Amino acid sequence: PGGLLDQAVKVADLWLADGLIVYTQGRVESQRQEFRARADGEGPSYPMVVLVNSGTASASEIVAGALQDQKRALVLGAPTFGKGSVQTVYPLEDGSGLRLTTALYYTPSGRSIQAVGIAPDIVVEQPNAPAPEGDDELPPAIRERDLEGHFETPGAEGGPAPIKSDPTPPTVPKRTQGPEDDVQLSRALEVLKSWTYFERLRGPEPGPAKAQAPKPTAALEGAKP
Repeated sequence: PGGLLDQAVKVADLWLADGLIVYTQGRVESQRQEFRARADGEGPSYPMVVLVNSGTASASEIVAGALQDQKRALVLGAPTFGKGSVQTVYPLEDGSGLRLTTALYYTPSGRSIQAVGIAPDIVVEQPNAPAPEGDDELPPAIRERDLEGHFETPGAEGGPAPIKSDPTPPTVPKRTQGPEDDVQLSRALEVLKSWTYFERLRGPEPGPAKAQAPKPTAALEGAKP
């Protein structure tokens, strides 16, 4: 549900050979900082699906947004939390500190994360889990835009529209709750299987008559920030 900026950059760099991962922008242009992938060898080329939900926040939104914008992975699930602000802590003389919002995070294509989040390529809402014993129902998902005192990003575009609570979402019974009931994971596996199926149908790229046969497809893996 979050993390540190440098760790988000390192995680995204595992699957990106080059290009922008994220940048921060403050009040003036000179405050812009860019974080890029390093060309430290040939990265894996297998297809990827990144699973996200309303709890995917901050650093994990940076990872999802970078892989989505760089066309490295499909993002599947629900719109993310929308924590896209940068805080700087200034120590004070009495030993306390002042935490001040100084900049915003932007994906490689220039999309703001703040109060907008990452919009999945494929929207798949997870059914509600059973409420704990003694509770009638679980509280609704909370996102950045639902918090008192949050600020919007002027001119932010490309994010998901506000989501209205569905009063009757499906509920997973306790007796059947398990990995097989993870509808987002199941859908992601379907996408990956279809992906490789159509890759095989397309066949190898045309080339010289004596070109070597294509190598076997690498094992599929998914990622869930």
